[in-house]
Amino acid sequence: MDIKDTAHPLDGAALSAFLDSLPSRPRLLGLGEATHRVKELRALRNELFPHLVEHEGYRAIALEIDCLKARIVDDYVTTGKGSLDEVMEHGFSHGFGAMSGNRDLVQWMRAYNEEHDAKLRFFGFDGPLEYWARSPREALTGLYDLLHEPLPCTRETLDSLLGADERWEDEESAMNPARSIGRSPEAVELRIIADDLAACLDMQAPQLSAEEREQAELYARTATGLLRYHYWLADDSPARWGRLSALRDAMMAANLVAIAERHGPALLFSHNLHLQRNEAHMRFGDEVLRWSSAGAIAGTRLGDGYAFLASALGTVSGDAPAPGTVEGLMAALPWDRCLLDGAELAAAVSGLSPRVSSDFAYFPLDPAHIAVTDGVYFVREATDET
Repeated sequence: MDIKDTAHPLDGAALSAFLDSLPSRPRLLGLGEATHRVKELRALRNELFPHLVEHEGYRAIALEIDCLKARIVDDYVTTGKGSLDEVMEHGFSHGFGAMSGNRDLVQWMRAYNEEHDAKLRFFGFDGPLEYWARSPREALTGLYDLLHEPLPCTRETLDSLLGADERWEDEESAMNPARSIGRSPEAVELRIIADDLAACLDMQAPQLSAEEREQAELYARTATGLLRYHYWLADDSPARWGRLSALRDAMMAANLVAIAERHGPALLFSHNLHLQRNEAHMRFGDEVLRWSSAGAIAGTRLGDGYAFLASALGTVSGDAPAPGTVEGLMAALPWDRCLLDGAELAAAVSGLSPRVSSDFAYFPLDPAHIAVTDGVYFVREATDET
């Protein structure tokens, strides 16, 4: 099969046709990034999301940012609370608030919500972590304050066990397990309390409003996930980074499933590495880490309710793809951006070698994994926005 037979110029109509071709309409549609900070990918996302809202009934978008911080953005787009500058500074993690495409998205969502009764929602689905992790205080105390007596401890005991946030948020703990307090007696006790509070949430769910339940469930997932992550930050075995990577994606997947259940259909925007269905792998120093991606986990839970479009890039920061790669073949197509069916593309590029890049943050398409994507979207020029 010629690759031209699988490709169509990418616009809203092409995306709707792609959705029509799926076995059923997904509750989550993942739009992947081959690398972060490509402004053309965010511009395309900002073009496609309004089409999904107007023509496909989408009412939510979720980005790869801190799930707790993102509530600041959601408050702004739904109620106008705060200023846009404050929201971009405090509502995004990983430095993504400084990107113009994200600012444009938030502005458009706020303007839309001012004119419509059915509000668009904004979510983050990453945990409150980088390579190190934030304090579990916000999640634990937030969950505690939403519940009613009897509870497993007093608020004073909870605050005492948490101690100073600086003890938890030591950036050096990422590379030095001895700097982590994740296996201290206080942290171990907090893991038990978090589990008990999650059980209290289950028992008290009928007494909570739908909004309170959703908020409490987010706090419960985040608290237990963070404490689990901190526990493994303190591990000094060779399995440490593989386990941490897997735990992060498991936290992402739990948030994605919750978004699908309450707010789908929703558009996702995140790195291919997290949204893909195949096993994730990444070189980390002398190791190659392997783990189940958030997309693989969420896809297992949601079945046909999850769909994924991987991104492929042509020229990246002046580096053009070689002709014998998937990206090289796409670069010969007549469109600056196009959409290709995953199964058809996999058959057309069988036997090709993956593109090689010196950029550790850029993950070119692996021809062996294209068959487990629903589709691939290609952008000819990729401009980095730092």
